[in-house]
Amino acid sequence: MRLELRQITKRFGSFVANDAIDLVVEPGQIHALLGENGAGKSTLMNVLFGLYAADGGEILLDGQPVRFSGPGEAMAAGIGMVHQHFMLVPVFSVAENVAMGHEPAKALGLIDLPKSRALVKEISERFHFDVDPDAMVEDLPVGAQQRVEIIKALSRQAKILILDEPTAVLTPQETDELMAIMRQLKAAGTSIVFITHKLREVQAVADAITVIRLGKVVGSAAPTASQTELASLMVGRSVGLGVAKAPAEPGPKALEVSDLSLVEPSGLTSLDDVSFAVARGEILAVAGVQGNGQTELTQVLLGLRHPTAGSIRLDGRELAGLSVREVLDYGVGFVPEDRSKDGMVASFTIAENLVLDQVSAAPFSKAGALDIGAIADNASRQIEQFDVRTRGVDTPIGTLSGGNQQKVVLARELSRDLRLFIASQPTRGLDVGSIEFIHARIVEERDKGTPVVIVSTELDEVLALADRIAVMYRGRFTGIVPPDTPRDVLGLMMAGVPYEEALAEHKAHAATPGALAAGAAPAVPADPEEGARP
Repeated sequence: MRLELRQITKRFGSFVANDAIDLVVEPGQIHALLGENGAGKSTLMNVLFGLYAADGGEILLDGQPVRFSGPGEAMAAGIGMVHQHFMLVPVFSVAENVAMGHEPAKALGLIDLPKSRALVKEISERFHFDVDPDAMVEDLPVGAQQRVEIIKALSRQAKILILDEPTAVLTPQETDELMAIMRQLKAAGTSIVFITHKLREVQAVADAITVIRLGKVVGSAAPTASQTELASLMVGRSVGLGVAKAPAEPGPKALEVSDLSLVEPSGLTSLDDVSFAVARGEILAVAGVQGNGQTELTQVLLGLRHPTAGSIRLDGRELAGLSVREVLDYGVGFVPEDRSKDGMVASFTIAENLVLDQVSAAPFSKAGALDIGAIADNASRQIEQFDVRTRGVDTPIGTLSGGNQQKVVLARELSRDLRLFIASQPTRGLDVGSIEFIHARIVEERDKGTPVVIVSTELDEVLALADRIAVMYRGRFTGIVPPDTPRDVLGLMMAGVPYEEALAEHKAHAATPGALAAGAAPAVPADPEEGARP
């Protein structure tokens, strides 16, 4: 099916989200829609899927004009959409989720679940999805839940599939699996609109690339275009994709963690005898597949949870057992992995969010009353220093793009004098322009002499920022290694192989004719519980 969008325009009040956009997707083509967060990519696809009504322009399928008043009509016309935040009911089975909305019914209105199970099994086998129709969605890993969403779309005979930031919540291994699925769908004749801001993935899978900036199409590119060329189109200026930083000049040890353990009420061990140290003026990056204890480690360091055993000493003071308030007041800055849930209050203004953890202290509070003027002046300074794109200090933070929200969170934490800075997934879901800025500020904090701990599942980010890398697997460190450690060694360590063994395997491959080139990851277990390749 051929898709053509002509002069699509969508306004929200005076704001023009899509400005006369043209787009053509050929049958059996993977067409990447590339752009920064807030550029208008998702809005355009929501118009196509019937979630929004366009204010101008037209949609053509195989040359025939169509207009959708809702997603049901779009699905009936052969368009499916997998949203970044999955639309699944966790307590339902796979078959029940797939049946929702077009339930195959028996007599008396009963749902024909055997028919739905058979449909899930048929699609799963055809595309090698390996999805159990009777599995409960809440028990599935994120990558498998995404496959359920794709099965839902295909069960409705989708000829055009929209994937909205599909890799934002995936591990590197799950991302590789999704790329393979996209190629299978393409081979079967399905057209795919791939919304993303990740340049490496675009180059790996796209047949055509359209770049959107500030609601307008600013160009198209071939998959052979360099990442630098694509990034420049996205942000409208030259972008440095690497991290410019001088070699670290570590000072004395500031953070010393010894024998740290955390046992859950269920008996599961989330942290198992973790020990490490971070010096002043050094970035320690914690790498690993999501779910191997990284979240729990940051929570314990901040005081959100108290360890079962072990010690956390910062500049000689024991932090284990202190409250979050006491840890923050001692000079620990923290950027959480989920900014929407833990890093901000969406309905509060930018000015209010910038003082969330300082609101009771001078100069923002006097005699128990807020100093609104001081709060506004602080916001104006931080907005300028951190290049937050907004209409003003009183704008609700929830209306900003993800990159600008993260800048506000970062500005709040770095506006204090810090003894330690912790950032978990600091650039998750952000575009290249925002990533460049945030990386520069993290390095700047290191160069001020602050010890920095970064947790990231993005191996490129770890390699770019780290002065040392700690690899985490099932609550333990498989090693703490230098930043020039080969990617395949890191991949094996992420799968649970100790550093010495991983390095020996790397050297054995390098010495074998026809071996993997240095930097390419060898096969590791595909089960997410058994690790994943970077």
